[in-house]
Amino acid sequence: MTKFLDFERPIAELENKIEELRNLASTDELNIAKEVSSLQVSANAMLRKTYKNLTPWQKVQVARHPDRPKFFDYLNTLIQDFIPLAGDRLFGEDNAIIGGLGYFMGKVTLVIGQQKGNDTESRVKHNFGMAKPEGYRKAIRLMELADRFGIPILTFVDTAGAYPGIDAEERGQAEAIARCIEACLKVKVPLVSVVIGEGGSGGAIAIAAANAVLMLEHSVYSVISPEGCASILWRSASKASEAAEAQKLTAQDLLQFGVIDKIIPEPVGGAHRLVDVAIQSVKEAIHQAFQNLSHLDSHKILSHRREKFLSMGSNLA
Repeated sequence: MTKFLDFERPIAELENKIEELRNLASTDELNIAKEVSSLQVSANAMLRKTYKNLTPWQKVQVARHPDRPKFFDYLNTLIQDFIPLAGDRLFGEDNAIIGGLGYFMGKVTLVIGQQKGNDTESRVKHNFGMAKPEGYRKAIRLMELADRFGIPILTFVDTAGAYPGIDAEERGQAEAIARCIEACLKVKVPLVSVVIGEGGSGGAIAIAAANAVLMLEHSVYSVISPEGCASILWRSASKASEAAEAQKLTAQDLLQFGVIDKIIPEPVGGAHRLVDVAIQSVKEAIHQAFQNLSHLDSHKILSHRREKFLSMGSNLA
């Protein structure tokens, strides 16, 4: 059953009425197919109009939708014979970041992703996708492994940010994130990253300093959450909507600024409504991104990535 967001209330009312009429029709007491069809057309039109004009804050809500496909949904569909590789060889295993080797469209690929979880138990297990230093150090270890053997790297970004707890800070959270970004910039193999939900702060860019950064249409990517930004600027998280507007965190804004390279379209109503369709679109976009890099040798792959990030913002001066 679809979970409706606050701004989708009119759509929810229409779809609930359609469901009620369908249940009546199943009793064979009434022939209301024509009315159901008319209401469905209205609901579809309302859905298209709503999602065509989403505000930045509404996009944040869509990016956080509980039914939005998570990293494991993409992993299980797109990657064959996946072998997870655990641990950072320094402290322990971090379930917020999952990494390993598998086949993407027949080619061996290193896959790293942030997993938020789908229910209370899995969210706690994966710490809501908020990694600690050992998660980023694991990512570094795996990227260096891929670089050594010439294996392309694919990352999936979906986190509100790195875990801000005292224990994480004590183990060098900032240093681990910085070194993970450095590892992204140093590998000489193609690196493609996809923002599938939230891309929050250094916790996101740690695995997204890529040759090609792709972003789903209703995902968001920013240096801080709208609530965090509002708490700093207005001393109140209730101003999150205004903060989201000012932050320019949507895929459309970021493509214009050159922060990302491609927007992947979502089904009408968001990726959570037609998960298989959304994942297929992501697959095609990833394949195209790797194809675009296939003609570059290792040194050009490296310089391409570095120049891409060094040039960011130069056109806004």
